[in-house]
Amino acid sequence: MTKKWWHDKVAYQIYPKSFFDSNGDGIGDLPGIISKLDYLQELGVDILWLSPCYQSPLADQGYDISDYYKIDPRFGTMEDMDCLIAEARKRGMYILMDLVVNHCSDEHLWFQKARQDPEGPYGNFFYLTDKVEGKLPTNWRSYFGGSVWEDLPGTGKQYLHVFHKKQPDLNWENPQVREEIYKNICWWLDKGLGGFRLDAIINIKKALPMRDYEPDREDGLCSMETMLKEASGIGQFLGEMRDRTFRKYDVFTVGEVFNEKPEEIPDFIGENGYFSSMFDFNETIFGASEKGWYASRHITPEEYRRCCFDAQARVGTMGFLSNIIENHDEPRGVSRYIPEGDCCPESKKMLAGLNFLLRGIPFIYQGQELGMENVPFTSIDEIDDISTLDEYRTAREAGLSEEEALKAVAFYSRDNARTPMQWSGNAHAGFTTGTPWLRVNPNYTTIHAAAQMKDPDSVRSFYKQLIALRKSPEYKETIVYGTLEPVWEEQPNLMAYYRKGERTLLVMGNFQRERRSVVIPGGYKKVLLNNYKELGEEGEKLSLNGYQFLVLEV
Repeated sequence: MTKKWWHDKVAYQIYPKSFFDSNGDGIGDLPGIISKLDYLQELGVDILWLSPCYQSPLADQGYDISDYYKIDPRFGTMEDMDCLIAEARKRGMYILMDLVVNHCSDEHLWFQKARQDPEGPYGNFFYLTDKVEGKLPTNWRSYFGGSVWEDLPGTGKQYLHVFHKKQPDLNWENPQVREEIYKNICWWLDKGLGGFRLDAIINIKKALPMRDYEPDREDGLCSMETMLKEASGIGQFLGEMRDRTFRKYDVFTVGEVFNEKPEEIPDFIGENGYFSSMFDFNETIFGASEKGWYASRHITPEEYRRCCFDAQARVGTMGFLSNIIENHDEPRGVSRYIPEGDCCPESKKMLAGLNFLLRGIPFIYQGQELGMENVPFTSIDEIDDISTLDEYRTAREAGLSEEEALKAVAFYSRDNARTPMQWSGNAHAGFTTGTPWLRVNPNYTTIHAAAQMKDPDSVRSFYKQLIALRKSPEYKETIVYGTLEPVWEEQPNLMAYYRKGERTLLVMGNFQRERRSVVIPGGYKKVLLNNYKELGEEGEKLSLNGYQFLVLEV
């Protein structure tokens, strides 16, 4: 494997709207991010991925872009962005932007021109079709519910939107669309970006000609995944984009890739892959139901272990996954993966360690380093996320009571991760001097950065130790490039694996509240990390406390 500059890096995702508000309007902004760069540098992260801050009507929180060349005034100015890139570079850090090119906003100039003249050149920037009364062009269901087809106002046409109706899909089959996208990518890279995270990128290739599929709900529609399984040829687009843009600048790219076929993984992230890396979503999609969130099944510790190891086995040493516990589209990982009632500093540290030392690029989502938790929503009126609102309607239509539906969707709501970053125990968690755009999690008085930075035993301090271990001259080669070998998979609620390279490390977590014993054949040389102060030992036998996590050199 050719070594790249990004292989040994640690990434951190920022959701700008909720990170830090510098001007008191209740919305996080770019100057707020700049003011917290020292906090991020002190933590030890290298790559900062910003969720969208382009000009947008925010129908889907910025993933509906109306101008790819402008910063939305809510977040600041282009001068602020230039300053952020420069200040990050001073600290040896790289800025990633979100590349959202499956769709744009219906307020984008391209779509406005398509409305004015559907038969003109901009009509072919989108998927337009003649409207037939009483019949949809296809029976595909939008990711946010309902048909993917919407009337194009003032015309006899309909347009395709696989997400929100204000997010018309771009027609990647049109070379002019691709040229415009590549031009924009290079414009940003010329500014000094370190790369991109590619949003919903698997959706850019549709199965053509479009057709209906077997319905999977009573609404007569089918999941988008059904169509994507049949789509082929995406490599033509992704390879062209890589060659025309990313490769010229030697930048880091990470794809949001679902539904990839196993044989395609080398094409995506191999030596000559379309991207540097792609996210492992094995854990996040586990237990999902075609019926909706209300019918999804919560993951167990053993299933979590299997998801992680299956993903690792699929990729091996062929490339690098990007490993996550949570992101802006998922609930808080500690609330999702730790059994109910067992959230505590020790279990949060264990989950952090088990994920962080997998082979691949570790990504931390803002507040994850503090062990931020899901929000105790008491009413659907407290939720802003369009996806959660759609899932709530789906649950109610399936016969769940208001209370049952709220409980079901609140567990998975994207708003759990979008509540303001908890900086201090002061009003609004120190996020803003105004009124926050989304409610602050009420536990901010006990979970916040100011207290954890002073506490050597805090969750944040443990993340610092994990980052320091990954970057240490002694162990970096093993942790970054070494192989991963699962061990003791037959033991319930125990997740353990070797990282083998120049050294051999044994990583283990007792994924339960009950104590247990494990035997280390031949013993060990050194304890590198322990989320408890003590370690029970008797010869080669170790006694582990509930949720105890260890990294041993053996």
